[in-house]
Amino acid sequence: MDISIDAKPLIKGNERTRKALVIGMGMVGIAFTEKLFAYDDEETDGQGWSVVIVGEEPYPAYNRVGLTQYFAHRSTEDLYLQPLHWYSSHRADRLTHVIGDAVVDLDTISRIAQTKQGLKIEYDICIFATGSRAAIPPYISPSEVETTHGIFVYRTIDDLNRMLAFTEAKAVSKVAVIGGGLLGLEAAKALSDLDHVSQVVIMERNKWVLSRQFDEDGGHMVLAQVRALGIEVLLETRVSSVMTYQEDDLTLVKGLKLDDETILQCEMVCFAVGIKPRDDLAKASGIETHARGGIVVNEDLSTSAQDVYAIGECASWQGETFGLIAPGIEMADVLAYNLTEGPSHKMRAMTTPDISTKLKLLGVNLASFGDYFADRKSPETVDIPGRKKKSGVVDGHSKTHGTSDEVIVRALSYHDPFDSVYKKYIFSADGKYLLGGMMLGDVGDYVKLLSLVKKRKPLEIAPGQLILGVPRKEGESDGDDLDDSAQICSCYNVNKGAISKCVASGCKPFGEVKSQTKITTGCGGCTPLAMSIFNSEMKKAGHVVANHICSHFKRSRQDLFLVVKIKRLTTFGDVMKEAGEHPNGLGCEICKPAVASILSSLHNEFVMAPAHHQNQDTNDKYLANIQRNGTYSVIPRIPAGEITPAKLMALGVVAEKYGLYTKVTGGQRIDLFGANKQDLPDIWEQLGSVGFESGHAYGKALRTVKSCVGTSWCRFGVGDSVGLAVELEERYKGIRAPHKIKGGVSGCVRECAEAQSKDFGVIATSKGWNVYVGGNGGAKPRHAELLAVDVSRKKAVKYIDRFLMLYIQSADRLQRTARWVESLSEGGRNGLEYLRRVIVDDSLGICNDLDKAMDALVGTYFDEWAEVVRNPERRALFRQFSNTDEIRQGIESIDERGQKRPADWPEEAPALKFDRSDVQDSDWEWRKVAKLADLHPTKEGSTSIVINYSDTQIAIFRLANGDLYATQQLCPHRQAFVLSDGLLGDTADGRPYVSCPLHKRNFTLDKGDCLSDDKYKIMTFEVKLDEGDVYLKLPEPKSIDAVLGTSKWMVKQAKEEALELGSNGRIEIVAPSAENEDPGAVPPITSACIGVSCATVNKDLDW
Repeated sequence: MDISIDAKPLIKGNERTRKALVIGMGMVGIAFTEKLFAYDDEETDGQGWSVVIVGEEPYPAYNRVGLTQYFAHRSTEDLYLQPLHWYSSHRADRLTHVIGDAVVDLDTISRIAQTKQGLKIEYDICIFATGSRAAIPPYISPSEVETTHGIFVYRTIDDLNRMLAFTEAKAVSKVAVIGGGLLGLEAAKALSDLDHVSQVVIMERNKWVLSRQFDEDGGHMVLAQVRALGIEVLLETRVSSVMTYQEDDLTLVKGLKLDDETILQCEMVCFAVGIKPRDDLAKASGIETHARGGIVVNEDLSTSAQDVYAIGECASWQGETFGLIAPGIEMADVLAYNLTEGPSHKMRAMTTPDISTKLKLLGVNLASFGDYFADRKSPETVDIPGRKKKSGVVDGHSKTHGTSDEVIVRALSYHDPFDSVYKKYIFSADGKYLLGGMMLGDVGDYVKLLSLVKKRKPLEIAPGQLILGVPRKEGESDGDDLDDSAQICSCYNVNKGAISKCVASGCKPFGEVKSQTKITTGCGGCTPLAMSIFNSEMKKAGHVVANHICSHFKRSRQDLFLVVKIKRLTTFGDVMKEAGEHPNGLGCEICKPAVASILSSLHNEFVMAPAHHQNQDTNDKYLANIQRNGTYSVIPRIPAGEITPAKLMALGVVAEKYGLYTKVTGGQRIDLFGANKQDLPDIWEQLGSVGFESGHAYGKALRTVKSCVGTSWCRFGVGDSVGLAVELEERYKGIRAPHKIKGGVSGCVRECAEAQSKDFGVIATSKGWNVYVGGNGGAKPRHAELLAVDVSRKKAVKYIDRFLMLYIQSADRLQRTARWVESLSEGGRNGLEYLRRVIVDDSLGICNDLDKAMDALVGTYFDEWAEVVRNPERRALFRQFSNTDEIRQGIESIDERGQKRPADWPEEAPALKFDRSDVQDSDWEWRKVAKLADLHPTKEGSTSIVINYSDTQIAIFRLANGDLYATQQLCPHRQAFVLSDGLLGDTADGRPYVSCPLHKRNFTLDKGDCLSDDKYKIMTFEVKLDEGDVYLKLPEPKSIDAVLGTSKWMVKQAKEEALELGSNGRIEIVAPSAENEDPGAVPPITSACIGVSCATVNKDLDW
């Protein structure tokens, strides 16, 4: 009776689950299944594919490469590639595995397969992973191998079990192993270790063993190792037949007859002469096979039958089959990728596999890499980087390919018979390039050498030094006995004195020393000594490295983050009470933004909410970037730089309406400069109506994810860089971090998006995406480092998720990812390797927590601009003056290249001190200037407003405890009218101050003293509250205007100089014009004003 496996599609939503039939449950077949599931999990959460895998052997997939170990442990389970429970651990119907059965019929038209036991299986695609069978020489038939007792092949667990049973049934005096390759030597060693086998002899037809991996010198060194184990080896020996005899109706082996008619007596023969692809079923199904064996496949591994593929040893690609596991695994990955990722990414193609090998055989380390037989090849077949082979011209010299006088490669050998070490490296004739090599005994440099071959770059050291290796010293001293000229880093020629100089100049984290000197960033061998010298120099300088945030919080940002997270604190006041030095302190311009960032990273509440608004630095405070003239720039989000014509036109309309200077940024966005604070909500409303959102250019948050056009347009693109960049930018938009974050996505290795100079970058490859982290430009540029290679799109996003969340939780205040990654290297460890262990290998077991934290955070996103637009109370916070709607400019605008920009600051501005005593001939009186309600008072934090008193701008501050202060709005440092937008803080003795938002000069609110530079001072005013009205003690308008008037301190550029010199003209600060000297006159409104004086706007005021 037929048994059928239901192959009908599984339905989930509107997505059809496709069924793959895998014929063969070997190493490649199971690898394909694992990879298909892994890609499917990332793309469809495991709903895209189901698999039926059929294995002929009675065991699930096992490690055929480790077969020899079976002789020792005799445990099949120890060889299993997956534990038995893995096969039943998937969702229902996702994986069906059949063992001890074989597919014997395949109908590629109806897409139905039938097994030997009558199982019928429908499929959507079929994958041949049937592998190979052991080859046997022509002097014996397959039936003779099966029926003759004492003849074996070395291929499966059952083959080994039969050998064991045979040797245990009767003592074997001699076993002949036919074949001196890798498998033959492995079999010979395993058989010689059996208790019931007396002697093993290897029969090899070539002049030396391992002739496919080593030259004659190397092969003879291996030969010596084999013979030292008591194994006899016969070279240049060919067998003509197997001699048998009959006993008790059994055919038994009695010896081998050689070509020279010599008889070798033996009771057992093991053939290890190679493999033959298993293509019988494919051939019977009408699928094209190669004359030399193997199922013919194209670059995408498809066969001549529709939706039928072949991978592993059974596949013939470009006329070749590959008997190593690595090419088979590569095929499995290419096919699994194409079946899952292909629809959204350029399909991968099979490329010439790397057949480099490193293994331990007979207790000896062996390796061959690259083109290790390049010196044996004809010149036209040798691939040398930069060498042109066209029309008989080689590097500009006319040569006939293959002529005996053409020397294009040279070999360098090292032979140490005492330590049994042999190396032979093949170089280009000029010694610039390493092409390949073979190694025996000492293979410590294998990975490095293979990498050099693959990079195809000129060598940085001489071939002679390369083959000897670079010895590394052990137990180096701490460096105290070295003089300053002693070289510490040979890669970048850094001496001890350079480290000492860095410490003396203020480099405290070791990462800063690395950035300046490049020490430890080469081979890394100097790290222990460099760290020792650094620590010693730090001690000599008396430095104690403490990364406290500030005097208000004697904790690191990492520690404070944990406190806020674990105690679930939600406001700055709560944090100050729980973790601050002064529970009722105001904080400062350092800790307030740091705490605000932590709170946003954990809760992402609106930064303009009363509890949080006081903690934001000026840019975050008004959701735009303050410029030097007190206006703001507006940068809407343009994900990946992709923008429609309609949106471009909308930007133009807004820019024209509000007279904004426009510029395309380096991050593929459009910046609109010169927006007045009071116009920001209106601008956002107009931009939002066409779909724009906040670009968060003002925050320590994700700025942009730059991209090239990738496969959307570029003929070189291999990945959808625009699509991935849009996905990343949409995912991380609005997330606050210790510092700004930038990303990049390039659609191919040409790297047009400069992804390797970003905090995170992704570059498409033919196999997926490479993920880079920890780069940045700026004053201390750093190249991003490669975190993961050839991963899927979904996995790339997952790794970036974890990287960013770990950075958010553990970096210092205002520490870019580049410096953070470098800091992870302190203590001699490799920062990138540490990151890879944590976020790729999950060494700390926190990946799931990082994933959940990021998912929760991205789920809290909202557009901050839209929050202001639809809230009248918050829109009111953007008024320039609380007592008038007029507009006052602090810097004159000039025309340049068809746009307006602020006049230049003077190169040398005088230091200014202002005091009430500067106001002459005037009585000071209490004058009502505002309502308390104008300050939007709250117990949760401080607030501020600006009033315009005649021509003088005055800032009024209210603390959370109700105290009121008033100062001039003009910052004396750069003559900018911005102080009301600054952060408030307090000194150690409790004196409140305001920090100028432009350059962080701090001025006390009571006396106006500058705490950071005593050359400056501001004027302060008495303030009182009476029945909800705010009063200031002020002189007559004319008197105060003569000292603090906006017109007096406006930065202007002389028109004549501007015409002659453009942006390089002189700067002058002008006093009020003569026409305004009449005591009763109202100072003129600037061209930006609406044309009425403040006196005509609010009749409730005293002037």
